[in-house]
Amino acid sequence: MEIVESIPDLVVQDPPGEDFSASDLSWTKFGTEERHDDVALIHYDRVDAFIIGECCNVEFPTRFHIERGRKRSKGSLKEYKPDEYLEYRLYWCSFGPENYGEGGGILPSRRYRLNTRNRAARPQSMRGCTCHFIVKRLYARPSLALLIYNNRRHVNKSGFVCHGPLDRDAIGPGAKNIPYICNEIQQQTMSMIYLGIPEENVLAKHIEGIQRYCGSDTKVNSLAAQYVHKLGMIIKRSTHELDLDDQASIRLWVERNKKSVFCYQDASENDPFILGVQTEWQLQQMIRFGHRSLIAADSTFGIKKLKYPLCTLLVFDSRQHALPVAWIITRTIAKPDVSKWMKALHDRVLAVDPTWKVNGFLVDDAAAEIDPIREIFSCTVLFSLWRIRRSWLRNIIKKCSNIEVQREIFKRLGNIVYSIWDGTDPFVALEELFQDFVDQMAFLQYFKATWVPKFEMWLTTMKTLPLASQEASGAIEAYHVKLKVRLYDDSHLGALQRVDWLVHKLTTELHSSYWLDRYADESDSFQNVKAEYIATTSWNGALQIPDAAVTLDCKDNSFAKVLSQKDGTIARLVWNPGSEFAHCDCEWSMQGNLCKHVIKVNMICGNLQSYRPSMSFQSFNEILDSLSKKPVDDSIALDLSTAWTHQMFDQIRKLVELNQANNIGTIVNNMPLRWVAKKGRTSVGRPSTLALLPSSANNNSTSSAAKKKQKRKRLSRLC
Repeated sequence: MEIVESIPDLVVQDPPGEDFSASDLSWTKFGTEERHDDVALIHYDRVDAFIIGECCNVEFPTRFHIERGRKRSKGSLKEYKPDEYLEYRLYWCSFGPENYGEGGGILPSRRYRLNTRNRAARPQSMRGCTCHFIVKRLYARPSLALLIYNNRRHVNKSGFVCHGPLDRDAIGPGAKNIPYICNEIQQQTMSMIYLGIPEENVLAKHIEGIQRYCGSDTKVNSLAAQYVHKLGMIIKRSTHELDLDDQASIRLWVERNKKSVFCYQDASENDPFILGVQTEWQLQQMIRFGHRSLIAADSTFGIKKLKYPLCTLLVFDSRQHALPVAWIITRTIAKPDVSKWMKALHDRVLAVDPTWKVNGFLVDDAAAEIDPIREIFSCTVLFSLWRIRRSWLRNIIKKCSNIEVQREIFKRLGNIVYSIWDGTDPFVALEELFQDFVDQMAFLQYFKATWVPKFEMWLTTMKTLPLASQEASGAIEAYHVKLKVRLYDDSHLGALQRVDWLVHKLTTELHSSYWLDRYADESDSFQNVKAEYIATTSWNGALQIPDAAVTLDCKDNSFAKVLSQKDGTIARLVWNPGSEFAHCDCEWSMQGNLCKHVIKVNMICGNLQSYRPSMSFQSFNEILDSLSKKPVDDSIALDLSTAWTHQMFDQIRKLVELNQANNIGTIVNNMPLRWVAKKGRTSVGRPSTLALLPSSANNNSTSSAAKKKQKRKRLSRLC
């Protein structure tokens, strides 16, 4: 085949049909005699069609993931070659490039058998497949994409077929006839088994999934039934105890699950125990929903019951539900230790997407280290009131039997928090509270022992940091409640002091629950699961309540009534409406949670002048006031204040436009197209002036160092 050395000599191809594969294209050798690749030129908007076509290969059904990617902005290169990229992506077959068989050669159950009776077929495992290709969006012609196929064969480094129907060394007898099971189907099946769904329902969904890759067949159904049954038996027989010693068991788990661990430090005399867990799916969700968005922390979970407290990092998905994307198990909150696991997590994300960036980080503990967040994530830190609100309300209900006393104490505590903007002394108000409710000894003893010593610290944090909204607080609280239900099951109380049990519980049941929730919502399947997932948060429940169902007190704004949507004869009473510290008499609120009735009432009160604004809005106004304070005329402080104000105004305008838009496509089309390069590259031909600056600086430093060295030699000779 003739070798082409110039991109303009290639013909732009546009195969017919919705999807197409490599076999539908004419490939050309591009490069030099010493080094050349198979290339094809297509329209950039048809790249997805090519990828789908390659995934639907009958002999090697698979998926391709982005192994590496780079971008650069338009206009960043003054001079360039015809094959320079605007966007570069390396796609690799999902059965590679790693090989997770023992020794990295062959899987444990290939060529020879190792306890195959208790092992399920796993054709979706990483098998070292070397098939990969590159997609270059051309810098000179952005409407075109250059396909570079480095290795078109689905083989391992030894040249053997490593997956698909042609793989004769697959696991188990007759495995070459086993239908293709991708990661999605296997994760769906595992999630359903972990959640206790009956086997016949699991099998029906499993067969429905594999029929997307092969037709309905009696033999296929029989093999699928064997697979589901065997996988179910393995899950039921699996145990968290890999060793009787918990510390040794965790070491074994970390060794076996390296791809799910981003930070591990074993406990010693000098170093505390740290374990950071994040599955590949969680990493994808963190990149997807965390980019240019918010990350929240549910910190210090299980500080009294678990061996080590659990900290969860959360992102807010497409429905603004809190989604766990990382778990950190450790007792230390020291800055060096927090920086260690936080940097490891941040580096892991940037290794996949160098352009990933967070806009804000929500914390719920006043004692949390703020500096590592600002240094590593380079974002604004916000404070969520959900933990302090939940703790106060739960203990008020638990230790005060009179509901009127409960309402009044909770209202007074809320007023004390509001006093950080009113200018009144919160400690004077707190002392008055103690005197007025001196008969509530149980609650006062709890409050004085637990909160009074650190009350100033919490108020200072709320005054200093911007406050998060009730929607975010409700989403974090919903995750916290679900985590509590999953972990604090009576059958597992004896295992709470084992870290291996905690890790096993998180990565199996809890992970499967959230995976299935997201899958049901995005694929519009498992309608019962989807409906339950949507109704998880109180904020979503509040949106389902019509405004007409809410009646406000017209006299002194002391209470509001919310008519039940299920039973029209029942009305919920909400005291102290318009405040984050409103009290409702529904069952969910009486458990210390933020209920939908409180949120709905606060939504309506937020639009009325007779009610004071929410704490998050007051915090926002405080920031604007501090920015708008006039600095010294003609000073740099004035310029900085103006820049910050305009930047914030622009972001708020875009956010309001996004929330009010009925069609997201119109906003996306109006956005300017920006491509961000991973790192700068030297342009071809004459380098620019900016490119010369670093090199000239280096030359000057080198020449000065050489002169000093010569001077030292002359002095040494004289001496």
